[in-house]
Amino acid sequence: MTLRLADHWVWDSWLADDGHDYHLFFLRASRALRDPHKRHRRASIGHAVSSDLESWTLLPDALVAGDEPSWDDLATWTGSTVRGHDGRWHLFYTGIGRAEDGLQQRIGSAVSDDLISWERTGAGPIEADPRWYEKLGEGTWPDEAWRDPFVFFDDDTGQWQMLVTARAATGDPDARGVVGHAVSDDLERWTVRPPLTAPAGFGEMEVVQSQVVDGTGVLIFSCLPRLAPGIPFSEASTGTWIAPGAGRLGPWELERSSSFFVPGVYAAQLFRKRDGQWVVFGFQNSVDGSFAGEIASPVPLTDLLTEGLLFPRPARPPVPTPCTRSTP
Repeated sequence: MTLRLADHWVWDSWLADDGHDYHLFFLRASRALRDPHKRHRRASIGHAVSSDLESWTLLPDALVAGDEPSWDDLATWTGSTVRGHDGRWHLFYTGIGRAEDGLQQRIGSAVSDDLISWERTGAGPIEADPRWYEKLGEGTWPDEAWRDPFVFFDDDTGQWQMLVTARAATGDPDARGVVGHAVSDDLERWTVRPPLTAPAGFGEMEVVQSQVVDGTGVLIFSCLPRLAPGIPFSEASTGTWIAPGAGRLGPWELERSSSFFVPGVYAAQLFRKRDGQWVVFGFQNSVDGSFAGEIASPVPLTDLLTEGLLFPRPARPPVPTPCTRSTP
């Protein structure tokens, strides 16, 4: 069963499990805008709960744009939600502000005791470090890519890890997409580190996520191909990619990245249910060439493995073309 709102488009989403319900957080914007391209500057973070990942009950929004003037006073974008060692929930999200006309992306956080009521933390936003990452105004990209934080605790290092959609400070302007990186001991103070990957042919690697599935580390991300003139959007690849690796912090074999999933679905995520089953879910981006703006039902990862859609052999060269975002 898809999650479709009659009055709002919904797109990028992520899940949290409180042991009783699955909590879905997602971007949403009013369909009254009429033009789906405008949704990014009006996005807030919606919230719904389910016991089975199929039937959803809509709850009040988790987070909306901050009060002016603030670094996130225009819109709130994609993130992740984790439970800290103190039992409190932490929501990490992307924010854009009016001061830069929405062109600079930063990462902030909010905390909650119940996953329902959220309060922004007093810590300043996490920003891209110019030693390693491309910054706004350098002339190679229309905006500064520093978004989609994916946070998890790593037992090997004893630290919280954050993976970020980012662009390298140097290299081919059309292919600087990398996995940005930051670490923390307490989910409050973060240290930005060099990227975990080198540019591999992608303009951007959106909604990055790393997991270990059946002993294999995997990196999942999204990137739509840049279409040649005359090719309709509906004929594009789904834009969801997966690459094998040594663990949750890589290294990953991006030269073995493969595009998969179902036509029209974007920003796919991996999630492990309480019964141990891995599922893939994302939002319906394109239907007959038009933006749909609804979240698709989860698909068991075993279905994709059975169909041989992951990790093609032998290894092939990196993707040679830059990519665009999810908006058709």
